[in-house]
Amino acid sequence: MTTATRKNASEVGRLLRGWREQRRVSQLELALRADSSARHISFVETGRSRPSEELILRLAEHLDVPMRERNSLLLAAGYAPRFTQTSLDDPSMGALRDGLERLLRGYEPYPALIVDATYNVVATNRGLAALMSSLPPEMLAAQPLNAMRLTLHPQGLAPRIRNLREWRGHLLAQMERQIALARSAELRALYEEVAAYPVPQEAPGHEPDEAVPYFALPMVIEHDGHVLSFVSSISTFNTPMDVTVAELAIETLLPADPATVKYLRSELG
Repeated sequence: MTTATRKNASEVGRLLRGWREQRRVSQLELALRADSSARHISFVETGRSRPSEELILRLAEHLDVPMRERNSLLLAAGYAPRFTQTSLDDPSMGALRDGLERLLRGYEPYPALIVDATYNVVATNRGLAALMSSLPPEMLAAQPLNAMRLTLHPQGLAPRIRNLREWRGHLLAQMERQIALARSAELRALYEEVAAYPVPQEAPGHEPDEAVPYFALPMVIEHDGHVLSFVSSISTFNTPMDVTVAELAIETLLPADPATVKYLRSELG
């Protein structure tokens, strides 16, 4: 190998070893999954062998490496990125934008939103806009809007969430899982910011309504004198081929009790 190739091999080997160790997979187990050998995996990780593009992508697939980082692995090895990263404003994304907008509208009157990998809000529907209508203008003017900030900030939805401690714990745990999966410095910074937001010493608790058997942890929130309960569902795209698309998540808030259904249908239906 030339000096440049050795440098590439060493760098991609170091990165692959980091992902493997983070996923707690042995070299032998990874080799079996990727139709390779433990010896070859060892040579790749120590920089003695420069992996092919195909092997890098196979290893990344079996290590569940995020698409953005798969491009980074290819670049580290001296190859061109395999996956595009196209702005949602690009004309080529027109069909996707139209589909997402129809999806959000179709979910009304229930709240729904689309976020990117760091919870920046890409789009919302009328149901979510109604929930956020009483937030201070400066919160809504911040760009980009961030779902975690809007939810957990003391001037955001947090004071209205009756089970704030439970819901906050759920959101922070969700972010911790994503940080472990994606190793995103930007997501880590967001986590540290929102985790540091003060929580009222007497943050209200919420006694579950025994007449309503919740099937998942609800977010119980006050809105215009009503108490609404929602459970969250998150959807992503299968087999994405673009980094932007791979990082989109569609979150829908499903009413968790009949009173919430009745209120939303009467107000927004």
